[in-house]
Amino acid sequence: MTSDQESKCHAIIHTAAVSNGVGNAVPVPGLGVAADIVALTAMTISLAAVFGEDVGQSAAKGIAVAALKRTVLKQPLKILAKEASKLIPIGGSIVSGAIGAGMIEATGWAIANEFDAKQNS
Repeated sequence: MTSDQESKCHAIIHTAAVSNGVGNAVPVPGLGVAADIVALTAMTISLAAVFGEDVGQSAAKGIAVAALKRTVLKQPLKILAKEASKLIPIGGSIVSGAIGAGMIEATGWAIANEFDAKQNS
């Protein structure tokens, strides 16, 4: 990954993570998963463009869901904690938002690295 690509990926991933953190802070259990999918889909489309890929919305959603599944399988307790924490007033929303942002950050870099590996193969 070139430094220019890394810089662009950094901006895209952090923007998605922050917006997802805000979406996950809404105290409605289950809404976080929808926010995750929306953020990941938009982020995947943007990351693909950085690496010269043209990914449609349905393909991006598929990539995003697959990447989210891998993240969930690696960290199932974080997902449960994210959704369960929403039941705790105020503090739970903050915890849920932070966990959601962290998950998007990790998943975003995994997707970026996949696009980079594909470009360099």
